[in-house]
Amino acid sequence: MLSTQHSSDLPARSVDLAIIGSGPGGYEAALRAAKAGMKVCLIEKGALGGVCVNWGCIPTKALLKSAELFDLVKKAGSFGLKVESSGIDLAEAVKRSRNVALKLSKGIGFMLRRAGVDVIQGEALFTSAHDLDVVRDGVRVETVAANSIIIASGARSRQLPGMEPDGKRIITSREALALKSLPQSMIVVGGGAIGVEMAWFYAMAGTSVTLVELMPRLLPLEDAEISDGLKRSFQKAGITVVTGAKLESVVVGGKVSATLVVEGEESQPVSGDYLLVAVGVTGNSDGLGLERAGVEVERGFIVTDPFCRTSVNHIFAIGDVRGGMLLAHKASAEATIAVESIAGNTPALLDESMIPRCVYSEPSVASVGLSEEQAIAQGYKVTVGRSMFAASGKANAYGSLEGLVKLVFNAVDGRLLGAHILGHGAVELIGELTLARRLEVTAELLAGTVHAHPTLSESIKEAAENALQK
Repeated sequence: MLSTQHSSDLPARSVDLAIIGSGPGGYEAALRAAKAGMKVCLIEKGALGGVCVNWGCIPTKALLKSAELFDLVKKAGSFGLKVESSGIDLAEAVKRSRNVALKLSKGIGFMLRRAGVDVIQGEALFTSAHDLDVVRDGVRVETVAANSIIIASGARSRQLPGMEPDGKRIITSREALALKSLPQSMIVVGGGAIGVEMAWFYAMAGTSVTLVELMPRLLPLEDAEISDGLKRSFQKAGITVVTGAKLESVVVGGKVSATLVVEGEESQPVSGDYLLVAVGVTGNSDGLGLERAGVEVERGFIVTDPFCRTSVNHIFAIGDVRGGMLLAHKASAEATIAVESIAGNTPALLDESMIPRCVYSEPSVASVGLSEEQAIAQGYKVTVGRSMFAASGKANAYGSLEGLVKLVFNAVDGRLLGAHILGHGAVELIGELTLARRLEVTAELLAGTVHAHPTLSESIKEAAENALQK
């Protein structure tokens, strides 16, 4: 319950811009606005860096690096390295990931202080379209009057009826990032990026993992050929992947037991030490008092125009709370748009077809632009080029032969419409193709660009050459 202290009795400050949330969008907006000469305050209820730095992108990738090493040690003999059998210390892997997150969070704090941004610890609560109360431990401690406001409050995990997280046996990715001992078995519900990454991490650590996805394939928004290839890779790695399926009759006891229902097949029992629910997120739009500011919300996400402006002219929303592609680098790009708009400039708008998407399993997945299915559905006549990593000298040297580069071109003018990579290093290779997509590079230009040998990036050139041969 909030303190009854009246807002007029609280310490007050006036700023040009108040920002709610310090994730990739929030702190980027603060730094840019401060550099532009604005007086900025940033309100954050948790650790600086938001979910991405503290419980999302960064600690996840630190753990996934541990999983990559787990997997590599298993294959050490093929590289001429004799390694005695040893166990996996999950607590140490988690400790490392937490230290990585803490270091980056402290770094963000340093950058904000150096830029002159006032950081206020607490929850922001609108009292009017220009005024915010800051609440700490249930007590109103300060008020902020702002000419402009950016809401960058992020998102939280969605819940499924009958599978509400209890933090003990039914968990979200947040709890999965902090387990101290390795479970023998785990059910993961959700075949999107979070579910795929968590399933792969625990499988590499030695947990028996069952991955359940309601849609017909993993990563249902990605190119079908890439999704199918990832499923085969996961099954080869010992992960049980069940698509077009759902869980019913979930019971929590010493383990989590449920019925696995697959369309057209007989139902079967399934159980695990933990049930990890990773079925997407919803925006953190409630609890902010947006109704007092007149900000419109739809299905948990704040409604905005292409300039990130909400239904109230001087209030903007960026990042996950705005909806669309739920990616940290999209939030950072939106921060630029919002700050430029506040400064009175006309920024270049964001084209989601130019934003790369990455999944950090092994093999990893990276893509930008249209899938083959999407391009055809939009009326394009397409030419597709492929290059298999099994034919790559560098991939063979790495011992990472799975996957391919798949490029989708407009058959009429040769322009790149979409690029899709499944394989080791895919998330690093996508940068070249994101630039190629933005510059509307053709298959001929990609094929004619000299790539270093031996590198994984040669497969991009070879995929373009394959398209030209067709």
